[in-house]
Formats: sequence, structure tokens, C-alpha cells
Amino acid sequence: MLIGNARPIGIFDSGIGGLTIAQAVTTLLPHENIIYFGDTAHVPYGDKSTSTIQSYCLKICDVLLEEGCKLILVACNSASAAAFDLMKSHIGSRAAILSVIDPMVEYLGQYYANKTVGLIGTRQTVNSLVYNQKINELNRHIHLKTLATPLLVPLIEEGLHQSNIMQELVCHYLSQKTLAGIDALILGCTHYPLVRSYIDQFYQGRVEVIDSPQIMACALQEFLQTHHLANPESRRQMRFYLSDYTEAFQQAAKLFFGEEIIFEHYSFTD
Repeated sequence: MLIGNARPIGIFDSGIGGLTIAQAVTTLLPHENIIYFGDTAHVPYGDKSTSTIQSYCLKICDVLLEEGCKLILVACNSASAAAFDLMKSHIGSRAAILSVIDPMVEYLGQYYANKTVGLIGTRQTVNSLVYNQKINELNRHIHLKTLATPLLVPLIEEGLHQSNIMQELVCHYLSQKTLAGIDALILGCTHYPLVRSYIDQFYQGRVEVIDSPQIMACALQEFLQTHHLANPESRRQMRFYLSDYTEAFQQAAKLFFGEEIIFEHYSFTD
């Protein structure tokens, strides 16, 4: 097991979506060792109860802690909304932990004061009101409009993110009156960058689309530097755990990293 700052960063998501974060992290921070956990046996998280999501998250945290991770990055909005405080308490001083939500909120506060911003996400993320609460606490007069888009993640996990069905579904969601009059749209799920081309096509530059991978990677870089956790050596390895193998995940990983990825199966009891 690696020691000191060479210890890996653990990144986890319910499935494919977190790969968007992992790619941004490995590009910006090439010296860091990475362990990725995709809980593909339980995807999507967005339609599950808070207590169920919390149970999955704590088990995944334990796996990543056993692997010696120095930091756990929760690359899932649903998990961050339902379980972040619980995970933070559970981990204690054994590792640092970052939520995908907080850097996005900070970014909005910096650049979108006095603007109307839309957010699409899973039912769990939208119904938790976590974005609403955190944005209101900024006192930056940001008007947030949210819309649950529950069918996007299952189709993406089925490998249909480049299909006519997906394009029609994206147009259906973005046409809802709830999102009328927005200046920007937050992609409140790490799966959604995989269908960003359809979102950009719908808005034709009229609305700025904000996704989390680069924002999250920059926040992670700043955190590592501030807390003196950055690895000064060349990145030694990137490992992938899946709770269930899927062909779509294999294809997505190859797309993001340009090579065949070897997965290790990790099954935990529900």
C-alpha cells in the first residue's frame, strides 16, 4: 500500500457519470494515483431512498479507506445530496472528503450573482433542495430553477447517450416551462456531460451550460495544495472497481481514457 502523499484519491459514482470527473482530474493532476469505484449494481441512485443511498455510500467509503485513500471525492450529486454529512462523520480523520456540489455552488456565487440559473438533476438531487439551500446561503441573489430529469441516467447507463431517443428526451426536458428565462443551466449530475452536445444544440448559445468536471478538478487541485496533500511523484496507477460489470461502462471508459481499462469486481452485500 502506498504511503504519505502518494496514497490514492478515491473517486466514486453510481456508474458511468463519475468518469467525467475522473478524466478531468487525471488530466489536471497527472501525478496522482486514482481509484475509481462505479456502483453499477445499484445505478441509478437518483430514484432510491435517502437511507438506501446512505448505506451504499458508507460501504463504498469503507472500500476506499481500506485501499488507503488520502481523499475521497464524491463524484455523484445524488450521493452528495443524500449522504455527504454522514460520510464525512463516518470517515472522520482517516481521509479528507470533497462533495461535487460545494465547488459548483462556490463557482455560481463567484460568477452568477443576480442571475437566473436552471439546474437539471436526479429526483434525489432536486428534491433534497441542497442546491437551493446552499445558494441561498451565499446571499448573491441567484434565482434557481430546478427540474428533475430522471430518465437521462438510465439511458446513459444503457449506452444510449448518442441516440435519437436521447436527443428527443433532452429537448423534451429543456422545453419545460420550469426552465424558461434562465441565463445559465447547471448540469447537476455527472452523467449529463455525456449528453452535453444535445443540450448545447438545444440552446444554440442562448444559455451558458455549466458542468462540473473542470470545476471539480480545479477545486481538488486547490484543496491538495492548501492541505499539502499533493503527490510530487509521477502517477503510478489508476484502478477501477465496479460492483457489476457493464458493457456500456467499458465503452465509456475506453472513450474517456483512450485505452482498454481493466476492471476489478467488488461486490458488497445490500
